Amino acid sequence: MAEIESWDWWTEEKCISDVAGWKNRFPVVQEFAVSNDGEKIAAVVEIENKKAVPCINGKIWENTYEKVWPLRFSPDGRLVCAALQNYEWTLIVDQTPWEETYDFVWNLTFSSDGKYIAVNIKKDNEFGISLNGRDWENKFFEARDVIMSPDGRRTASRVKTKRVASLDIAGYADKVLTVAVDGKPWDTKFLSIWGITFSPDGGSAAAGVKLKPMEFTIAVDGVLWQETFLCVWEPVFKMQTGEVVAPVKTGRGWTLALNGTPIWDRYFSQVWGQRYSPDGAKIAAVVAPEFGRWTIMVDGSPWQKTFGDAVFFPIFSPDGNRVAAIVKDNDRYTIAVDGKTWDTDFDMLWDPIFSLDSSIISAKAELNGRYMIVVDGRIGKHSFDELWDPVFSPDGTKLLVRCIEGGKYYRRIVPVNEI
Repeated sequence: MAEIESWDWWTEEKCISDVAGWKNRFPVVQEFAVSNDGEKIAAVVEIENKKAVPCINGKIWENTYEKVWPLRFSPDGRLVCAALQNYEWTLIVDQTPWEETYDFVWNLTFSSDGKYIAVNIKKDNEFGISLNGRDWENKFFEARDVIMSPDGRRTASRVKTKRVASLDIAGYADKVLTVAVDGKPWDTKFLSIWGITFSPDGGSAAAGVKLKPMEFTIAVDGVLWQETFLCVWEPVFKMQTGEVVAPVKTGRGWTLALNGTPIWDRYFSQVWGQRYSPDGAKIAAVVAPEFGRWTIMVDGSPWQKTFGDAVFFPIFSPDGNRVAAIVKDNDRYTIAVDGKTWDTDFDMLWDPIFSLDSSIISAKAELNGRYMIVVDGRIGKHSFDELWDPVFSPDGTKLLVRCIEGGKYYRRIVPVNEI
């Protein structure tokens, strides 16, 4: 919040860069990235074969590389990329490379404030995670996830503790997979692992695990729930108590379970994507009341309207009193709020964004090959060649619009009622 308050909310329009001109200067211009505050736009450009370099607001970095991928702005506005030089990869933050180099790096991950940066690393056929340039002390035969704690200080991954070929079913049956947190593996091993997540304080980690065919449960810091199920999906922690809730499949169908005990008295064809409200008082999830029909369940009460194609993750308003989700029916996307859909539909939609006072919803949408901003179902007056998610001002009266129009990248501040 403090960071957003410091942004420029007064200048109506800034033309940051003529990005169409970049394509006249460089043979290759890759995908654009923009900073959260809209003040910077960047892309990887190629000067010539095997000479790639980040370009930011039209200016290239001093050093070139054989390859650069990916390229992203951190939440605090630093430009970060992975780069290959002399057959070695490393991470570069605002032109300063990490000291260590690797055979490969991937899964670039940021903490919410941008102070912590993590990637998966591979070196000498060993796998792990590097956090702010410090590698895990322990390495593994495989580590392919980067899960970061909310404060960014801890990392976790599903790891393989024994070398097993990809198609060696008998080898995997020996349970060679576990979770490593900060490079320290759990003692318990599993047939399969997914959905690793940290508690809000970063003190614990949980995951869905497979114990044997048709026997699944949740593991918290390596300790199993006493109950087992026909299947489970990704767990989440309850904010105030540190308890864990997950979708579970029983003989009666799918429901939500807290620490292994069902908390709903209804069962469904499917349950997934559970989310707590910001204060932790309410929980919502995607449910299928019948096969092929989807809706949202909030605290045990499902929306009356169902959808045939898909329902995306529920998103709570900041005050916890409203729930919105992208829904898809008859191959068209729209947004449903508390069970009621917008009148307009689109070719594609991005996550709904609430104003800080929870009264307004905005989203990026695509229609007929053009991008636009939608506010409470009302399509904006302008469409764009490229567009990034809008951002509400702290008082909710303005939107930061980051867009490419006519070959130029603009940063605009627009009153919500003028969108």
